Amino acid sequence: MTPEVDAVLARYPLRELVTVSEALPLLVERERALYGAWYEFFPRSEGTPQRPHGTFRTAARRLGAIAAMGFDVVYLPPIHPIGSTFRKGPNNTLSATADDVGVPWAIGSPEGGHDAIHPDLGTIEDFDWFVARAREHRLEIALDFALQCSPDHPWVHKHPEWFHHRPDGTIAYAENPPKKYQDIYPIAFDADMDGLVAETLRVLRYWMEHGVRIFRVDNPHTKPVVFWERVIAEINAADPDVIFLAEAFTRPAMMHTLAQIGFQQSYTYFTWRNTKEELTEYLTELSGEAAAYMRPNFFANTPDILHACLQHGGRPAFEIRAVLAATLSPTWGIYSGYELCENTPLREGSEEYLDSEKYQLRHRDWNTTDSITPLITQLNRIRRASPALRQLRDLHFHHADQEAVIAYSKRSGSNTVLVVVNLDPHHTQEATVSLDMPQLGLEWHESVPVRDELTGETYHWGRANYVRLEPGTHPAHILTVLRPSTPQTGGSPTI
Repeated sequence: MTPEVDAVLARYPLRELVTVSEALPLLVERERALYGAWYEFFPRSEGTPQRPHGTFRTAARRLGAIAAMGFDVVYLPPIHPIGSTFRKGPNNTLSATADDVGVPWAIGSPEGGHDAIHPDLGTIEDFDWFVARAREHRLEIALDFALQCSPDHPWVHKHPEWFHHRPDGTIAYAENPPKKYQDIYPIAFDADMDGLVAETLRVLRYWMEHGVRIFRVDNPHTKPVVFWERVIAEINAADPDVIFLAEAFTRPAMMHTLAQIGFQQSYTYFTWRNTKEELTEYLTELSGEAAAYMRPNFFANTPDILHACLQHGGRPAFEIRAVLAATLSPTWGIYSGYELCENTPLREGSEEYLDSEKYQLRHRDWNTTDSITPLITQLNRIRRASPALRQLRDLHFHHADQEAVIAYSKRSGSNTVLVVVNLDPHHTQEATVSLDMPQLGLEWHESVPVRDELTGETYHWGRANYVRLEPGTHPAHILTVLRPSTPQTGGSPTI
């Protein structure tokens, strides 16, 4: 190890027993594949009193507010023509009227299929205009890609081999027990895989030409893995910036496999992880070995999922889950109405919304002051200012002596963020948080100033710290660890 020996070996390197490995490919993807804030909304619900069904022109009015909340991606459910055969009515009823708009995922009608726009939303020129308006607000459009058809889709007649027919010639509708989709035909992949790959590539490239570089793929786990492996590889070979999000709420092995064969992001079980033990175990998994290939997207709610904790926890539960999603995962998102704390289920024990927007138009009062928009805006602002919150792997949990209080930290370079959350939406919790100081880059004996990014107050924290977190008022601390040279703001120190 002496400099003299090192110099000799540098000039005359040893060549004995040296082998050369096979070439290993390196895939570098853009930042949005890991980090971003998503907002989902239905353009058709953004109508006017004179014309209740929204268009891309009227829906563009929401873009400014979405951008002001700090979101990066606007995700649109399917925007294609909707079938009329077996069309669903409000609350998933089977007796739709002529005025019912149907489910956007029942794609296809005489007006067209996956490469067409619902005529009530506008034209392809209107869509291009909408994408341009989003870009002006520094928003990127993500489009739903649902590889399924209504009975009225042009493929049903043009490509009958793409569907399994019963002996009597009929086609079985789609099911995902206990859910039934009488208005949707599933596609069969075993008869003409090459043809389906070619058509899928054509459709995806059509929307890419119109400014879409992110696709949220509906139920990819119900299609062959090799199909997605071929499609994603073909798209990314020429356009490596295109991102695919897997909406696969299924067994862990399948979710991991989809990530390993090319999906840049994945929905997760975050919605169903609510206790400290559940969150700690799940996030340890996601930020560990799985982080090498699977990037989570923590949606706090979706049009399909209104978890019991939101139904019964009221506004404090919405605040708590937003803080968790925004600080635990580099990518997080909400479905519109979350900021208004919409939490009425179809029935007790159901995760479906009453009067779900999947089946009908839903007009909201966006001017109400009774919303958590200020908190959501704060969270996205904090994330943009904190490199530690824009990465996944360096997550560490700290001990809190109350089960309803969770504490964790993230570090990136000189930026260290410590988060403490009250998981109980009904009661104030007091706890002592014991910090693993070396994980914060500190010595065990040190006491350092920390700034609460939610309130602006500054405290001094050391190895053991008392916290009192009140739902609805101060449910969490998001603390930036300040170094001696970091400017501090006011506030009384607390030990």
